[in-house]
Amino acid sequence: MNAPSPHAVPGRAARLAAPAGLLAAVTAAFVYVAAVDPNEPGHYPVCPLLHLTGLYCPGCGGLRSAHAVAHGDLAAALQANAPAVLGYAAFAVLWTVWVVHAVRGRPLRLDPPPAVLWTAGTLLLAFTVLRNTPFGGWLHP
Repeated sequence: MNAPSPHAVPGRAARLAAPAGLLAAVTAAFVYVAAVDPNEPGHYPVCPLLHLTGLYCPGCGGLRSAHAVAHGDLAAALQANAPAVLGYAAFAVLWTVWVVHAVRGRPLRLDPPPAVLWTAGTLLLAFTVLRNTPFGGWLHP
């Protein structure tokens, strides 16, 4: 019996297993957050940074944002945490690109230029600082 070649291209089902598994996990997380309202106290742990310092981290409001997205309330989602909504959209786009590559048998290679990563990090830092200033109250979750 011949052993499979290490360079053999796996079948379509094998190539789609990882994207399908990730989508199942993300869907399960969104279903849970949709069912268990983060606006009700006691269901989720408190943000340690907020609890210890009173400062909002960049993720504060992310669960409320996911809950609002799951219920189709985009305005509430953006108010709770706009970068999280952008993250959900980016995930959807990247996941779709991954699936298209997997179907075509091509590996997905993400290699963003450093300028993109620095810009994203700078914007997230600016969002975090702004939401913790007196004039950034409209960014509080």
